Amino acid sequence: MSSEHEIIVNEIIKLLRGGSTHIGLKDALDGLPAHARGDKSVKLPYSIWQLVEHIRISQWDMLQFCLDANHKSPKWPDEYWPKEAAPADDKAWEDALKQIDDDLEQFIRLFQEEDIYKEIPHGNGQSLLREALQIADHTSYHISEIIVIRRLQDNYR
Repeated sequence: MSSEHEIIVNEIIKLLRGGSTHIGLKDALDGLPAHARGDKSVKLPYSIWQLVEHIRISQWDMLQFCLDANHKSPKWPDEYWPKEAAPADDKAWEDALKQIDDDLEQFIRLFQEEDIYKEIPHGNGQSLLREALQIADHTSYHISEIIVIRRLQDNYR
């Protein structure tokens, strides 16, 4: 691997995990009270739970697209957004966060091992590099919303 390629891969992995100028999901959720997960009192369209689930579903979909030519994406937008404002219980919350972490690490392994510039054969011009940038951009956008909601709830640092 050339040093330029290694620099790009390492910087994008840092971006995916929430490094440098981006706060990661774990930091954005650190100290979040359980009762605030489904709070919609701030009159924004989504609760923190709905944003977390949307991140989970979207990232899972992008990962599966990269791995499986037969993958069927959820129906947009209905199946990308949970209807419930709050998780069913603590286990649902923890399971969602675990899947986000696990899927991200699986994507990162793929990103480290494969040609990041090669078009995904069953796609329309997508590559692992494009999917990595999309995951990072999408997740950071919604992390920002989580932070805004937490600030409006007065429970963020």
